[in-house]
Amino acid sequence: MTIRTALRNPLVAAAFGALLGAAPLTAIYTLRPAEAANMAVTAAQPPGDVSVALPDFTPLIKRYGPAVVKISVIEKAAGSSTGQSQNPFGPSSPFAPFFHGFPFQAPQEAPVRGEGSGFIIRPDGVILTNAHVVAGASKVTVELRDRREYPGKVIGMDKVSDVAVVKIDANDLPTVQIGNSASLQVGQWVLAIGAPFGFDNTATAGIVSAKGRLLPDSNYVPFIQTDVPINPGNSGGPLFNMAGQVVGINSQIYSRSGGYMGLSFSIPINVAMHVADQLLASGHVRRGELGILIQPVDQDLADAFGLPKPEGALVATVYPGSAAAKAGLKQGDIILAMNGKRVQTSRQLPVRVASLLPGTLVHLTIWRNHAERTIEARLGSMGAATLASAGNPQHPGGRLGLVVRPLTPDERQQANVPGGLLVQQVSGPAEDAGIEPGDIVLSANGHPVSSAMQLHDLVSKSHGHVALLIQRNGVQTFVPIQIQ
Repeated sequence: MTIRTALRNPLVAAAFGALLGAAPLTAIYTLRPAEAANMAVTAAQPPGDVSVALPDFTPLIKRYGPAVVKISVIEKAAGSSTGQSQNPFGPSSPFAPFFHGFPFQAPQEAPVRGEGSGFIIRPDGVILTNAHVVAGASKVTVELRDRREYPGKVIGMDKVSDVAVVKIDANDLPTVQIGNSASLQVGQWVLAIGAPFGFDNTATAGIVSAKGRLLPDSNYVPFIQTDVPINPGNSGGPLFNMAGQVVGINSQIYSRSGGYMGLSFSIPINVAMHVADQLLASGHVRRGELGILIQPVDQDLADAFGLPKPEGALVATVYPGSAAAKAGLKQGDIILAMNGKRVQTSRQLPVRVASLLPGTLVHLTIWRNHAERTIEARLGSMGAATLASAGNPQHPGGRLGLVVRPLTPDERQQANVPGGLLVQQVSGPAEDAGIEPGDIVLSANGHPVSSAMQLHDLVSKSHGHVALLIQRNGVQTFVPIQIQ
């Protein structure tokens, strides 16, 4: 199974050193004759031939390497105690009387140590790193490249974006140059500097593999994916472009072993600086919120709603009193664009909404009743009800296959719904789509249903595609079904 790994050093430096010591470095890889010949041919190419030209990172490392720091943390072990117990044997032990009145120090667990990286953004000692590097730390130590060490103070951290700001008491420090991650292009060379396995100021390079990656447990950071070798200890270190500008903070890897396997993810510097500015100003981060639950739009749902192609974010739930409810957004609307920028996939919407401050007025282009329309919404503040993805329902095809009955008044009150149909039996495509007995069918293709005949009529007029709004355990989601 592929495992997402945060890059805080898990104290594997000793094991890694043992691995290096197990064999001479010269024996790690030997060129075969054909490879040596290929290298010779490449070396013989004219210097101006761009087809074989490789970047030289030397000036960049010399200029900005001193602004990259190593961060060491100590945190108390879980369950550790500083208290005393009366005796080590317990009251039922025959030796207990001999220890009566004598304090006995309980055994202590060793503190947890970790390492990461960071980079200086202001000459007075303001440093950016990952929140997971300093989270829970009782002591933070920052080491510069010239070996000077300073105690670090965590000014603020934001676990949603995994960004933290640390301050050290120093002046006239070297700093990095902040770039624009929005201008980064797939295929461009990038360089990482950090402290993998504790080896400080280690430089590794690669290219941008993709932009806007949304990882399974992160709805608000459009990660930069690279093939730059990143390992534990690189967390919080900078990702540079060829102009020497920081375009990202190295944060996550995908790995089966805990080490680098070719997939590295960095927080875009535009996102990180937006968070850092708020942390420096107030110590916390404010994010906009619509107050809806959304789900992806696939081909079956697009067909059911009459959408020309699968795109946008389907509104599965509108929270009462939210910004979306006040704006008139409805369940079954499909958000196609925000402020004129198209929403290609549902996962793009939370990122864009969260990047705006509460109170921001946004223009939403929605799909309702087979036509586009525009509404305005003034964003609320992210709280308990967040804009997130409801996940991907299953959607095979076939006949409907449902036996339903109207809800009783008590059932409607218990489910907190104005009407609907209780699913009693399931077969065929409805069963394949994941509908279960006990589910409540609230609407079909956007039309509320309160009788089996009404559902039958809507299905017969559906032209082969039906989107049922289902409530299960208090959660509502659309399930598309194809009728053949």
